[in-house]
Amino acid sequence: MTSRLVHQLGAHNVAGATAKALAEQIRALILDGRLTVGERLPSERALALELRRSRSTTTRVYGLLEADGYVTRLHGGSTRVTLPSTAAPDAPEADGTAIDLSIASMDSTPGLYDATVRSLPRLAALRGTSGYSLQGLPELRRAVADRFTQRGLQTHADEIMITSGALNAFNLVLATIGRRGERALVEQPTFPHALEALHRHGYRLLPTPVEVTGWDERHLTDTLLRSRPHLAYLVPDFHNPTGATLSDEKRSRIAATARSAGTTVVVDETTAELDIDRGWAPRPFAAFGPHVITVGSMSKIAWGGMRIGWIRADRTVIARLLAVRPSFELGTALLEQCIAVELLREMPALTSHVASRLRAGREAVATGLVSLGSLAMPQTSGGLSAWLDLGAPVSTELSLAARAHGLILPPGPRFSTGGVLERRLRIPITLPPERTAEAMERLRLAWGDVMSGGTTARAETVRSAVI
Repeated sequence: MTSRLVHQLGAHNVAGATAKALAEQIRALILDGRLTVGERLPSERALALELRRSRSTTTRVYGLLEADGYVTRLHGGSTRVTLPSTAAPDAPEADGTAIDLSIASMDSTPGLYDATVRSLPRLAALRGTSGYSLQGLPELRRAVADRFTQRGLQTHADEIMITSGALNAFNLVLATIGRRGERALVEQPTFPHALEALHRHGYRLLPTPVEVTGWDERHLTDTLLRSRPHLAYLVPDFHNPTGATLSDEKRSRIAATARSAGTTVVVDETTAELDIDRGWAPRPFAAFGPHVITVGSMSKIAWGGMRIGWIRADRTVIARLLAVRPSFELGTALLEQCIAVELLREMPALTSHVASRLRAGREAVATGLVSLGSLAMPQTSGGLSAWLDLGAPVSTELSLAARAHGLILPPGPRFSTGGVLERRLRIPITLPPERTAEAMERLRLAWGDVMSGGTTARAETVRSAVI
């Protein structure tokens, strides 16, 4: 059985790599969270067998990682992931000068403060209640339901549950309907924390490809019919990270196929309102099938610090969710719910502001890419990021080089299963233009290091990916 380490590395990506290159790739897995602190790694002997390398090579790999503080080893015992106890004195993370592109999110909307002030009388009126809100405030559930109705899906407040963000919603869905050992269809690439949640709930993942130009519909539907997964996780609106959007026609066909396969579709609409200039608006995916569960949130259109999300589902599913939720959470904070009511009343102004911010961020990324020469800005009509094709499998190497220039940059494999997508890189379009310009300058310097061979042996990285 393949270990999680080798699964994350992708054996085809490390064949022929030197011990130093292997250590660098494992360090990258640790730095961007694909390997977690405290996680047990294979023994030197087991890793050598899996990679079909000599034991001396794997001993050298773990030795390099231990010297830098990324693993701890016990003689005759286990090797576990750790992090250096202190950052190097000149490391950008240590003095706060690093630019973090691992988080694709904007700062708060200008209307948040006023909405908070207006929400206080509503909060004060709730002081005579218990303060617990298991399904969510009726007024907020009606506002979320109305938004679905405005977008083309008739929805009642009873079909809505308020949660502490979309990821919280997804985990609640998995805790309620999840089946350990079953298959789940996921897009590749996709939101990394969703993959982690599915792994934690015991699912075996079936990837289906998504490009900037869209989904491979035939692959997706064939996978549904052939494998009949218990669950499918899809981001059909301004897909994270590619920015693609599914048309109504494809939504209808995919929903019908999933229904035939007995697959529950969980749709993530966190990015659904991030339109810049798409020019058309699809109906919510759930309009095409009663077996669809939708999760969404205010995090990308208002502020990540306001932990408000929701679930839209059939009333029978909502009843099941309500039965499970008290086992780990007794509801969502009332203040944030009161603020969300105010914000949802101002959606046209809110989405207009978001579009303006994203447009400026997109232009800043496109301008920065000009200095990199061979990299082109892909079509990006909305969403959180630009999904770049690097032209060579150097994404992890570029991520490591970027840290030396104070840029935290998750490589393409962070958004995949099995350590693939080394040709790809996600660049957020959510930062202010001046901050993006500085990030792109740091990326230019890191790109120059990689192209000139100034980082880990680039020739070995490229060779290992094509053998």
